[in-house]
Amino acid sequence: MKHSKVGSVMTSDVVTATYDTPFKEVARLLARHRISGLPVVDADGSVIGVLSETDLMVRQAEAEDPYAPARAVRWHKLLPGARKREAKAHARTAGELMSQPALTVYADGTIAEAARTMARHRVERLPVVDDEERLVGIVTRRDLLQVFLRPDAEIRREVVQQVLVDTLWLAPQTVDVEVLDGVVTLCGQLERRSEVPVAVRMTQQVDGVVAVVDKLTYRFDDSHLRPSDEALKGVADDWLRKL
Repeated sequence: MKHSKVGSVMTSDVVTATYDTPFKEVARLLARHRISGLPVVDADGSVIGVLSETDLMVRQAEAEDPYAPARAVRWHKLLPGARKREAKAHARTAGELMSQPALTVYADGTIAEAARTMARHRVERLPVVDDEERLVGIVTRRDLLQVFLRPDAEIRREVVQQVLVDTLWLAPQTVDVEVLDGVVTLCGQLERRSEVPVAVRMTQQVDGVVAVVDKLTYRFDDSHLRPSDEALKGVADDWLRKL
């Protein structure tokens, strides 16, 4: 299966900071370019950390208020992460303020992989690196959503060719494929029951597919057979073991 790569939707012109970039310059960069975060790079162009508006807010929030009444015991300094917040409260440069290690994705990685990384770590952007770990771009949630702008006709062609013909070795007319607003409906009869989940799962993985409606039937029920049985061997065996 061919999936859209991160490099095809990323922004190549990236606003960056270095370890020694002053705090106020970072704030100016974010404001000037209307962005909410940026990567911090070293002299070789490798990503050493990331900075966000949240990091700057922590810097301001944790700074001592000269007009606040003195407290005998500062309980907030005993909470988890207090040492890190304390360090950021006195940060003067991007390197002292950045979050590290930086989460990155490769330019030749799939959009699905990048989306999973963003969702898992609850971040809005990811620096994109090449095989030598050097910064080549940045990708945001908005960039990843472009995959869902694929025309229905384009999605249908990929399902027919890559799922039905190339993987299941079926004639294109064996299964009726309808796509409406990214929702794919599969209707037809396959040879074996075990091929149905393969067709559905692979269709779900096609870029731009929102959902799959399964209306497939089968001629032969092979669900009672073991993977080692001769009757089960076929083009979908590798996929069956992954499901």
